[in-house]
Amino acid sequence: MSNDEARPEGHQVRWEYLTAPILSHVSQEILNNFGADGWELVQVVPGPNADSLVGYFKREARP
Repeated sequence: MSNDEARPEGHQVRWEYLTAPILSHVSQEILNNFGADGWELVQVVPGPNADSLVGYFKREARP
């Protein structure tokens, strides 16, 4: 359900979260795959080594 769609009164959105490594040499492919699965990128932080990042994602939880 998108933010533009009406929600029943009293309905609270439930989110699920995911953290995943994002390797710099395939970052576009990784982000596109997560986006196709409904994940929204929230934040990117440095990873444990120089060529990686960690992405924090969220999407609306499925009922």
